[in-house]
Amino acid sequence: MQVQLSHPARTVEVKGPKKVKDLLRELNLVVEAHLVIKGDDLVTEDEMLYDSDQVEIRPVISGGSLLTPHPLHLMDSE
Repeated sequence: MQVQLSHPARTVEVKGPKKVKDLLRELNLVVEAHLVIKGDDLVTEDEMLYDSDQVEIRPVISGGSLLTPHPLHLMDSE
């Protein structure tokens, strides 16, 4: 199967069939820290992938809220 990775950007060929979680482990990626997309759909870690599949793997990115007050502003109000 063709696997497109985004950090760093590269494309690799991986032999199937295998479960998503096994693909991630084979690529030394943490299952909980990555999204796997087949076509336009997110796939679960237990879904089977086959040689004819094309998938994209993206890291999960999280951040804080833009509405969180800055710590120094909290000190000004005391």
